[in-house]
Amino acid sequence: MTHAFIEHVNLTVSDPDRTATLLSAIFGWHERWRGPARDGGRTIHLGSDAAYVALYTGPDGQHAGFRYPKGEPLNHVGVQVDDLGAVEARVVAAGLVPFNHADYEPGRRFYFFDPDGIEYEVVSYSDRARG
Repeated sequence: MTHAFIEHVNLTVSDPDRTATLLSAIFGWHERWRGPARDGGRTIHLGSDAAYVALYTGPDGQHAGFRYPKGEPLNHVGVQVDDLGAVEARVVAAGLVPFNHADYEPGRRFYFFDPDGIEYEVVSYSDRARG
C-alpha cells in the first residue's frame, strides 16, 4: 500500500474570496483553481501543489450568515509551518487573535479563528529549538 495523505479539505465559508486572500497572506498558499461547484455554488482551491483547501459557498452567498457551533462539523484545521513566529505575526497583521500557545512534544503551536469561526491550529516541529 502506498503512503496515504490528505489531498484536500472542503470547507463551507461565507466568502471564498475573503478566505482565500486571508489564507494566502498567512500561509503563502496559491490559488490552484476556481469555478462553479455543486448546487449552483462556487469554490476556490487554495494551497500548495500537493494539497489544498476547497473554499465553498452556495449560490448567491447562501452561507453568508450561517455559523456552525464550534466543533461542528470539525474541531480545527491543522497547518504545519517552518517558522511559527513569522506566521503568528501574519495572523496578527490580518487582524486575527492567536490564542492557546503551547510547547509540548513534538512541537510548538497556537490557534486562531477566521472570520467564519473556523479554527486553525498552526504547528511547527522545526523551530522548537528557537523557542
